[in-house]
Amino acid sequence: MAVIVLAAVFPAAALGAGGGVTPTGTDRGAPATAGTPTPASTECTPATEITPASCLPVTKAQFVLGVAAPPESAPPAVKAAIAAANLIRTRPYVWGGGHARWWMPGYDCSGAVSFVLHGAGLLSTPMDSGEMMNLGAAGKGRWITVYANAGHAFAVIDGLRWDTAGDSSGTGPRWHKDMVSTAGFVARHPAGY
Repeated sequence: MAVIVLAAVFPAAALGAGGGVTPTGTDRGAPATAGTPTPASTECTPATEITPASCLPVTKAQFVLGVAAPPESAPPAVKAAIAAANLIRTRPYVWGGGHARWWMPGYDCSGAVSFVLHGAGLLSTPMDSGEMMNLGAAGKGRWITVYANAGHAFAVIDGLRWDTAGDSSGTGPRWHKDMVSTAGFVARHPAGY
């Protein structure tokens, strides 16, 4: 059973030869459509004179033993982002980690978010939390939302929070089932996701 879970969590296309993350290149898969948005997305199909607004929920990622597994319906870039996060999900918090190079012994908040976006082929250069306040498009995304302010950044990827805030598992990049307050944060998302 574990082999099946690992195959779903770590798709071969997301893993580089050295154990790092290989961006998915220019083919990031089709962005989510009106049939696969996250609730409260700013990109839901707007109402027209003929049809009401449409914002159907997506199937959320599964969380098993600290590892996230995306649903089959997730776009390839979302699956790659989750696979990238799973690669560093036990690393410690290190201030500045993830900014000098992609593969580091530890990551800070924006370094961890940058790593997963890079793994998805959605970011080519690491960003600090202040820069993430202008990432992509404004508002919540269907699959990926980055919450940032001048001092902290975290993401919600397919319904799970990716954050370096400490909990019983320690401080550093970790998946969390629970949400935290987004007061004081700007919500941004990669366009189409």
